[in-house]
This record gives sequence, structure tokens and C-alpha cells, in this order.
Amino acid sequence: MYNKLNMEDINVDSLWLIEKRDNSGKHNNKYHGNFIPQVPNQLIRRYTKENETILELFSGSGTTLFECEKLNRNYIGFDINQEIIDDVNSKMEGVNNIKFKLINCDVTNIEDFKDKFEKNIVKYNTDCVDFLILHPPYLDIVKFTDKKEDLSLISDVNLFIQKLRIALSNGLQFLKKSKYFAIVIGDVYKKSEVIPLCFNVLEDTKKHFDVKLKGIIVKNIEGNRGKLGQQNIWRYRALKSDYYIFKHEYILVFKKDF
Repeated sequence: MYNKLNMEDINVDSLWLIEKRDNSGKHNNKYHGNFIPQVPNQLIRRYTKENETILELFSGSGTTLFECEKLNRNYIGFDINQEIIDDVNSKMEGVNNIKFKLINCDVTNIEDFKDKFEKNIVKYNTDCVDFLILHPPYLDIVKFTDKKEDLSLISDVNLFIQKLRIALSNGLQFLKKSKYFAIVIGDVYKKSEVIPLCFNVLEDTKKHFDVKLKGIIVKNIEGNRGKLGQQNIWRYRALKSDYYIFKHEYILVFKKDF
């Protein structure tokens, strides 16, 4: 169900064309691989209300947390990169309009995740969350750490899907029934072939969880950091070869039915 209290500027189209990323406030683009603030902003405003709690399994550079601060949503996030957790925490010093917590944890570790979640969620006066969001690595396209648990070190598609399934299962157990979650993911190009990672994840999620697929959103942003100012070069390379230039990512929106 959409958030009846906040319907202004909610994009209900399945194609999101975004001119440039929002770099206002605490947002910046120094952490390669982070997603644009407009994505969590749209999802949070549509599927949650003020003072509800968001769970994020790959918190990264804090994009979703900063939007939660702006929109008065509580937040609990997990990441295995303590350096980036410390950086985000430093930006959140003095914030008291929301409850938030960043936790260093391998989200594919079932026991450790459950233990750390339950120890921290009690501070929120609830035992489960209202929305779940995942923006995992896209295989090993961008390597974020050298830790063996890091999904960004995995090049094998089947192993990646298995690990992501465990992470999703860990998060879903703490998402309220009939609530929504989103997976933000893109395809990759390896060994001269497109790997449709999005659809592999979609198929696996439908196969292993009692969920309803509510939307496949295609998002394109022109100001892509990796291609900014190099459009002619990428076009030349594509024409000389046989591939198409990636300009999109997918946002898969599901409803939990268990």
C-alpha cells in the first residue's frame, strides 16, 4: 500500500530518467559504486511513514541513512567496511531527530547477523522493520574490501546468487509481513557477454521466497561517474565492437507475503 500521507512527487512510472544525482547535504560521490539519493528517497516516501524503521543490508557510504535523516525515518544498517562506517558516523554526529545504527557485520553470516540485529533493534521499541533495501555489489565489477566475506570479490554468478540469497533471508526474517523491500542491481559485462544479473536475482528471489513482484523499474542517470564527459569515447568503442553501453540499473520492488 502506498503511503497516503506523502504522495507528492512520487514517481509511479517503471522508467526513471534522472538528469543528475542529488549532491546536496551530506551526499557526495567519492565512494565509487554508491547509488543516487533519489532512489531511496522515492522508495522510502512511497512505502513508509515518518518514525518507521528502514533496514539496509549493504549500507555503504550512507546514502539511504542520509535520506532517512531528511525524511524522519529510523534506520539500521549493516556493512563489513569499518572505515566507511566510521566516515558515515562522523557525518551523523549530533543528529537526534531519528534513531540510527551502523553495524559491522557479514550479512551472509546467519548467526552473527541475527545476534547483532536483535541486540540493537530493542532500542527502536520494535522487533522488526517496515522496509528493507539492498544495493549489493554487481559481482566483482567494483571491489570494496579485501575481506573474504565481501560479495564484491565473487566472480562466479551462482556463488554470488547463493550468498545474496542468504543475506536476503537474514533481512526478510525481520521485515513485517505484507511490507515491501527493494533490490537495486545492474547487469554486468564479462568475457564478451552480458550477464543479466538482475534477472538472475529476480528469478532466485521468486523461487526461494513467498513474495510478490510489484515492479521492475529501469533507472537511467546521465551523470554516470564512470562515463561523465566520455560519451563519445564510449560510443566509439561500442561501434567498433558489438556491445551496447550500459546506462541503466534495475530497482526490483517486492511485497513480503509471509
